[in-house]
Amino acid sequence: MSIPKIQKAIVFDKNGGELQYKEIPVPQPEPNEILINVKYSGVCHTDLHAWKGDWPLATKLPLVGGHEGAGVVVAKGANVTNFEIGDYAGIKWLNASCLHCEFCLKGAESNCKEAVLSGYTHDGSFQQYATANAIHAAKIKPHADLAQIAPILCAGITVYKALKTSEAKPGEWVAITGAGGGLGSLAIQYARAMGLRVIGIDAGEPKKKLVGELGAEGFVDFTKSADLVKDVVTATNGGPHAVIHCAVAEKAVTQSTEYVRSTGTIVLVGLPHDAYVKSEIFSHVVKSINIKGSYVGSRLDTAEAIDFFERGLVKSNIKIVGLSDLPKVYQLMEKGEIVGRYVLDLSK
Repeated sequence: MSIPKIQKAIVFDKNGGELQYKEIPVPQPEPNEILINVKYSGVCHTDLHAWKGDWPLATKLPLVGGHEGAGVVVAKGANVTNFEIGDYAGIKWLNASCLHCEFCLKGAESNCKEAVLSGYTHDGSFQQYATANAIHAAKIKPHADLAQIAPILCAGITVYKALKTSEAKPGEWVAITGAGGGLGSLAIQYARAMGLRVIGIDAGEPKKKLVGELGAEGFVDFTKSADLVKDVVTATNGGPHAVIHCAVAEKAVTQSTEYVRSTGTIVLVGLPHDAYVKSEIFSHVVKSINIKGSYVGSRLDTAEAIDFFERGLVKSNIKIVGLSDLPKVYQLMEKGEIVGRYVLDLSK
């Protein structure tokens, strides 16, 4: 395939600095990497944090953000044997890991101390051509809808892993905070496909409508509820067996320790800045509740999450815009006004 030397990308030179829509060189793949012609890239809340630099983990600078990129393999390094030119491939948050440490060996590659992160410590998918480690790049079947599958590569994998971490059983209740957003809207679908009953927690009529359309059995608007804890417990006949926190809000976590069912599990996914888990210890012990963190998924989780998508059990609720519209997407994200997921079209 003909590969240009120059491409369009969005780059920032310092955290919180100008998001520059400009031309940059096309990267060359290392021996263990593939070069992907990115057709579509989802926009994740993590990308906003990377730009702002408000997490206690430094980004590379300058940086091309993005880690939900879906496209076509156009070149590969000399050591790559699992991809061929023309294959569909996905760029994930976890770009690479050492593969031989304690965590990699037990399938917790994201916890590897040598992890390389797309759109954070490695230039990501907000460019027309991006590199990914071939071992960790996502396999995508030919003729897949690349715009639809892009959000699965982070949001989908992340919530699927969180639901597995909750250990909720078919027929049990799961509450999903931030249910109308990019993560939450996929979490509802994965939960239902796994046989769980869902109550969504979010704000506003558009999100309530989406949550209902995706099959949640209940919805609580946290801006309107006079007693959110009571409303959630009543709707789930005693409290949810699991809570998946997609919302980026400390208060939501604290409230969930009150409404989660005894012996239930709270799973932390969203990462609000400078936030802490607050749980009243007596009730925590007497109710025997569990609080766990869930941080993206392994290669196995990736394959399983994509399989749900390929079988038509989950679908991304997306709005497609151009690459140069990324600053506008960030503005909407900061206001909490995004329903579903924005996807950037880099194919033009």
